Amino acid sequence: MSSEVPDDGSVLVVLSAPGLDPPAGLDRLDGRLAIRHTHAQGLADALPGAHALLMWDHFSAALGSAWDRADRLGWIHVAAAGVDHVMTPELRASGVVVTNSRGVFDGPIAEYVLALLLARAKDLATTVRDTDAHRWHYRENARLAGTRAVVVGTGALGRATGRLLRAVGVVVRGVARSSREADPDFDEVVGAAELAKDPDAVVGDADHVVVTAPLTPATRGMVSAEVLAAMSPRAHLVNVGRGPIVDTAALVDALQAGRLGAASLDVTDVEPLPPDDPLFAAPNVLISPHCSGDVIGWRDTLAALFVDQMERFLDGRPLANVVDLDGGFVPGVGS
Repeated sequence: MSSEVPDDGSVLVVLSAPGLDPPAGLDRLDGRLAIRHTHAQGLADALPGAHALLMWDHFSAALGSAWDRADRLGWIHVAAAGVDHVMTPELRASGVVVTNSRGVFDGPIAEYVLALLLARAKDLATTVRDTDAHRWHYRENARLAGTRAVVVGTGALGRATGRLLRAVGVVVRGVARSSREADPDFDEVVGAAELAKDPDAVVGDADHVVVTAPLTPATRGMVSAEVLAAMSPRAHLVNVGRGPIVDTAALVDALQAGRLGAASLDVTDVEPLPPDDPLFAAPNVLISPHCSGDVIGWRDTLAALFVDQMERFLDGRPLANVVDLDGGFVPGVGS
């Protein structure tokens, strides 16, 4: 693959991480642009003259410290749904186009949420323990159908989650930026202001509260100590959005005091979560390493989406999944 700048001067920087294979399919772009591969420590040297940046290492926060070297940058693509790692004040003010990988993870994460709810209803953890102990222990289990869920965030991921939960008979209330009377993916939708003002009315009757929202200034701390206190002692909190959306200290307190039934967390405030973090010691908690959407072949799907976007960029065609720089998410139906 050529690193020479073509006649049109297009330059792409691919920010990766040590040990992470470069995206597949970039050979489709041969002859159309120069590609500079770099890691975080080399980003500042790679950015001058670059027109596009692929955040293949989508957790990297290196762009903030290298931003002043981005003299010609017009577009940033993040190989993830969440873009909070790149949304610095300088970027928001720059007008640089940001796109994400919306649509790649929605179905897989919704399946993961359903699996977590089913595993708790059927008490599969006890089944595993009994099997490991060679113990035959008869017991009954619960049905998921007829229970009630609140999905915090009604964007693409929240909608996929709502559809899947309703398909197995769960009654689903969505929490969006504003309430609306009718929505095909939820039984009802209330506004975020209602959650903040009267959390008991929104989550008090819920068996499950599922966080799917992106991390933005408006959603940080949205599942507050007051919201957690309003939840039933039998309720199950699931977070597949971002860790800082939930007040983690209040969550640990609620679990330790028995005021909350369980928590399943695929995201945390700090990632990787340190072994001595209080979350690991909290009762009835299940923690996975931010992998709920990473199904087999996910990186190839991300790469194919980016190559399509890059061809749009080179051809001067509109890009898909354009992020609202003020909001920090891709606007759309239900967002």
